[in-house]
Amino acid sequence: MSCKIAVCDDCAADSQYLSALAADWARSTGRPAVIKKFSSAEAFLFCYETENDFDILLLDIEMGECSGVELAKKIRRDNKTVQIVFITGFPDFMAEGYEVSALHYLMKPVAADKLNCVLERAAQNLAKAERRLKVVFDRRTDFIPFSRILYAEAQKQYVVIHTAQESYRTKASLGQIQTELDERFFKCQRSFLVNLSYVTRIRSGSVLLSSGEEIPISRGAAEAIGKAIIELF
Repeated sequence: MSCKIAVCDDCAADSQYLSALAADWARSTGRPAVIKKFSSAEAFLFCYETENDFDILLLDIEMGECSGVELAKKIRRDNKTVQIVFITGFPDFMAEGYEVSALHYLMKPVAADKLNCVLERAAQNLAKAERRLKVVFDRRTDFIPFSRILYAEAQKQYVVIHTAQESYRTKASLGQIQTELDERFFKCQRSFLVNLSYVTRIRSGSVLLSSGEEIPISRGAAEAIGKAIIELF
């Protein structure tokens, strides 16, 4: 499994040191890794607007106007899976880590073996995390947990991924999207994939979702959908 790691530290020497340790860990474990350095929380957030697919964050706690803890709180608002590791020279901030589900604290100077252990735990947590669908559109990349997807809808050369919160558009075929999803998703009609977890009622020409939306189905598909739901759940 590849990892995308952000090192956020306003001390250039510490940032370079942590990045080198992370790169050594990736090489020694055979994991492809992309490691990016940021000199401030603001610089990271600017990048995060278009690159929100980081797997691991190594955050210095004390940085300029926006601390590592404040940065973590901003990220946690809509990202529950990213692994957060705080790097600090002072133990006073450790209690705040519980608010953002920090994986660990490491004291400076960081020892290579301790960072390796933490990165290994982070990688294991990521492997266990719920599968997500990668959606790219207009220079923006989103990772949508399968469980949040209500249905996918083909619209010409695009597919729209619908969740209860918002919809995401990507340039792909419905068939391509179906191969990336799991057995919860049923192609109920030429232009629709529906998440069977959200189906509350099956009609002759449509299914009703728990969101209140009604999705059309192909003629004769009602029986197959009912059978698929029974087998799945």
